[in-house]
Amino acid sequence: MKLFRTGIALLAALAFSTTQTHAQSATTGGITEKKAELTDEQLKRWSFLDLQKDTIPGMSVDKAYAEFIKDRKGAKVTVAVIDSGVDIDHEDLKSVVWTNPKEIAGNGKDDDKNGFVDDVHGWNFLGDAVNENLELIRIIKKGDDGSDTYKKAKSELAKKRGEALSAKQQLDFIQSAKSKVDAKIGKDIYTLEELRAMDPGSDAELSQAKFIMMSIIVQAGPTFLTDLKDFEKQTREMLEYNLNADFDGRKIVGDNPNDIKDNKYGNNNVTGPEKEASFHGTLVSGIIASERSNGKGTDGISNNTQIMAIRAVPNGDEYDKDIALAIRYAVDNGAKVINGSFGKYFSPHTQWVSDAIKYAASKDVLIVFAAGNDGKDLDIAENRSYPTDSPDGKTEIADNVITIGALNYEYGKNVVANFSNYGKNNVDVFAPGVQIFGTLPNNTYKPEDGTSFAAPNAAGVAALIRSYFPKLSATQVKRILMDSGTPLPIEVELGEKKEKRPFAEASKSGNIVNAYNALVMAEKLSKNLPQKKVKG
Repeated sequence: MKLFRTGIALLAALAFSTTQTHAQSATTGGITEKKAELTDEQLKRWSFLDLQKDTIPGMSVDKAYAEFIKDRKGAKVTVAVIDSGVDIDHEDLKSVVWTNPKEIAGNGKDDDKNGFVDDVHGWNFLGDAVNENLELIRIIKKGDDGSDTYKKAKSELAKKRGEALSAKQQLDFIQSAKSKVDAKIGKDIYTLEELRAMDPGSDAELSQAKFIMMSIIVQAGPTFLTDLKDFEKQTREMLEYNLNADFDGRKIVGDNPNDIKDNKYGNNNVTGPEKEASFHGTLVSGIIASERSNGKGTDGISNNTQIMAIRAVPNGDEYDKDIALAIRYAVDNGAKVINGSFGKYFSPHTQWVSDAIKYAASKDVLIVFAAGNDGKDLDIAENRSYPTDSPDGKTEIADNVITIGALNYEYGKNVVANFSNYGKNNVDVFAPGVQIFGTLPNNTYKPEDGTSFAAPNAAGVAALIRSYFPKLSATQVKRILMDSGTPLPIEVELGEKKEKRPFAEASKSGNIVNAYNALVMAEKLSKNLPQKKVKG
């Protein structure tokens, strides 16, 4: 499932909250915390900023371009985005979309003999499918085999259904309040000022409705109507598709998802049948590589980057088969970095994905995975998530995978996003993942939260390293991202339960990704590589 935070959790909380500020005043670990709220421009670009200079825990990307990259010329790097699809016609992406040099567009032939017809910009392993069950539903539908996996799936289903029904009740509560306010004001779109001016008189229900809507608007800002629609959409889809055992999304694809050898399926429509459904992959792609300095939207982390779009993540849980084949497709077609902003807690065919990861390692391809958004310690066995380079939670099967947790833009105890998974052994490093502004379908832009968007921030830095220092291996790039990062000598609160732990103990590296430091380290390491002997 795509790893981002939608309006559900946000609005459920906002309905009962009051205003709060991001202003800080304390001094922590030698860094003075931001004393004022971020400006709109700072918030749009906070992942590019520098902790020392701006007191914002960004990745020092602007510093890297100003002080290190400057006029250097790098090599082209292909980054594969395995996701929900990509709007390859987006104004900020179309110039950076990978084009298969061996394929002739539109001739209906497999010109490069790679098994995929007209795969000009990538491949769509989902065909025309959009919605899908969660993996736990697929496990339960196979019947009770007496396994612990089945029992865990049944238990988790009860929890998930309870959460979905609770979300539906919260949605109904909010929509009821909004309908009362709409009727009083006489329209369904209004400003905070108009809402404040509304006089509920002696109507207690209307007074409560006004309070609820004011709380939501103050917190969510101008996007509150969009957030409300997102809340409604995901709640409905969770009940109708993700948790509905009577729904079968895979029959549209036409393959056997339990047969890895049945691999001739899908099509070349990398956006997917519904452009709006590609928003997740479109945003991920924009974070990595949207065109820089064109005056539109925002800049990508990496220049010299091409995005290979691979559609394999539905609205629901991805199939292990699709992910394994997607990784192999990316490797075989020249990707040097793969971004995977998806994940789940059940994986019936883990070995297929593990084999694909090891195949990528053998071809020197770096894989960047998102850690997940449940505020869990991934070092605890029952919290184990997939895909992973450590199926047993202890031993890595390859050294080409890096797992990314999400940072908040507030330096201090809340610097780790409260939704981000963490783990001293199973999360490698942190990167910005809250209010990450980027590309959405149909030439639009919006900020989103999630480890989904922390991963491409790290993948963008990895692409920079592989562009300017192409002799470095995937393993070396992984180590650079971890070892060159910025340490935070502070105690932080982790997860929804606010577990207190030194930031150094929240991940394997104890660092946050730093683009400038990474490039400096990459240059030093590159200079120390053994030189090839010239014959003669």
